[in-house]
Amino acid sequence: MNKIALIIKNFFTSGHERTLLAKKNIAATFLIKGLSIIISLVLVPITIHYINPTEFGIWITMSSFVTWFAFFDIGFGNGLKNKLAETIAQKDYAMGRIYVSTTYFMLILISLGLLIFFFILNAFLDWTKVLNAPAHLAHQLSLVVLVVFSAFAIQFVLQLLNMVIAAKQNVFISSLIGLIGNILSLIIIYTLSLTTKGSLLYLGLAISLSPLVVFTIFSIVLYKGPYKEFSPSFRLVQTKYIKDLMSLGLKFFIIQLGLIFFYNADNLIITNIISPEAVTAYSIAFKFFSVITMISAIVMAPIWPAFTEANAKEDYAWIKLTINRLLKFCVLVAIVGLIMLVASPYVYKLWVGDKIKISFSLSAVLLAFTVINTYRTIFCFYLNGIGKIQLELYIIVTAGLLNIPLGIFMGKLWGTTGVMLATTILCIVCGIIETIQYRKIINKKAYGIWNR
Repeated sequence: MNKIALIIKNFFTSGHERTLLAKKNIAATFLIKGLSIIISLVLVPITIHYINPTEFGIWITMSSFVTWFAFFDIGFGNGLKNKLAETIAQKDYAMGRIYVSTTYFMLILISLGLLIFFFILNAFLDWTKVLNAPAHLAHQLSLVVLVVFSAFAIQFVLQLLNMVIAAKQNVFISSLIGLIGNILSLIIIYTLSLTTKGSLLYLGLAISLSPLVVFTIFSIVLYKGPYKEFSPSFRLVQTKYIKDLMSLGLKFFIIQLGLIFFYNADNLIITNIISPEAVTAYSIAFKFFSVITMISAIVMAPIWPAFTEANAKEDYAWIKLTINRLLKFCVLVAIVGLIMLVASPYVYKLWVGDKIKISFSLSAVLLAFTVINTYRTIFCFYLNGIGKIQLELYIIVTAGLLNIPLGIFMGKLWGTTGVMLATTILCIVCGIIETIQYRKIINKKAYGIWNR
């Protein structure tokens, strides 16, 4: 027992300072995310029971559609994360606060613009056609979308706190924010299931307002306490620094637009070429394998700003060592995923019962996608962290544009499995290109587009 304790102690006390900080973040986040994973899994059957499988599929598709607009920060969030990480490495906290204040100001303007645009757009959209939903839900859907989007517009600004947290390499705090929000949503939805008849409107209110409350409280506490040196202030807004944030941020924005079609369009494709019920089956299987994604995210989250700092200090040996360790972790992820795949039919039955049928082929393709995406994330975070994203911009936008027609074509051939297979194939191609770019850059052999 003492030997185990010594090993654990050495793990958290030996190594590079940057690595130790990442280890502590990962360990703390594992504990928090573990609870978040359990809560998110428990939420699925409770939510399906509260409404029904068809409405659940509609809700998943609608909420994913609304969150597309999160990408319209024009890259300011990721631009801030990189710029703030650089100022922290240089201990220029005054400049960091200016960057934070300016970014909050810009996101408030963007949020107001999106809100006005969406209110106008909503008057002309028939959500029953967009979501392939029953006609009797028309009025309720229009109201739910307005409520959810209004809440999203506020969260759009508040969640910038996550970028400041990431730049400070304290990502476990972001996980804690998510955990508390999930707990609050679970409590409210469970209470609703006992006291009211199933309602998409009540569900939307519960899931949309919970994170707003939590983000507001954490913003007040952190900016008045440990993050006081970065607390936003209107008097510190300096529009001349928008260009600094935008020079990199605009590229991130274009990448995010590509990601909308690359990763976030599958629900909409499935609901329109198959049915909302098919989205329910897909989302349950996706959520099951997203346990791997969540675990990977815990490990990866501190790495982006750490790569930024290491690159600023030209610590290339640490970068290589970290990449190699993450590749070993990816192998472990694949092994765990195979075990989950074998167990998936039994887990689905225990989790959501016999009403929702999920094919083994869909589970297998989702596993492949999850493992490949975990592998890709290693190199994406490195390239994002050092700002070499021109090539990534091209390949993500291209993949995003191809994903919709390819997904529709393969979906008509093989159903939901085909839609997911299209995304997976494109993910493999992107991963190959990103790996080549990393090797060229780290070995000082990158020229032209490979070094931009």
